[in-house]
Amino acid sequence: MSGLQDLRILVVENDEMSAALLQMQLAQSGAVVVGQAASVDEALRLLEETQPQIALLDYRLANHETSDPVAQALATRGIPFVLATGMVLDQLPDAFRSGVLLTKPYLTAELNAALARALQGASVAS
Repeated sequence: MSGLQDLRILVVENDEMSAALLQMQLAQSGAVVVGQAASVDEALRLLEETQPQIALLDYRLANHETSDPVAQALATRGIPFVLATGMVLDQLPDAFRSGVLLTKPYLTAELNAALARALQGASVAS
């Protein structure tokens, strides 16, 4: 099966349709979505409660927030993450340098490859 089999993933995405699609893509790849957050507070709470192995972040969240604090919390805990965004590397704050950049729109295969790279320790700077 997939290298994502039983991988515990936290999804931080404020768009309900995108989050639902992500959940389906991840489930089809064998991963387990342990939580879904639309805001920074919700993401930080779920990070503590669910203890994911990896996270998938959108940059812009609900209430004009960005996922910078979530990326910082993940990096502090040593939890790898993928940032899925339409932004380019030069537009992103330093908090995202330890993650893997996945450019929107993307296919399931690209999502899975980005998650695999993040698990292997690659960063957006590479």
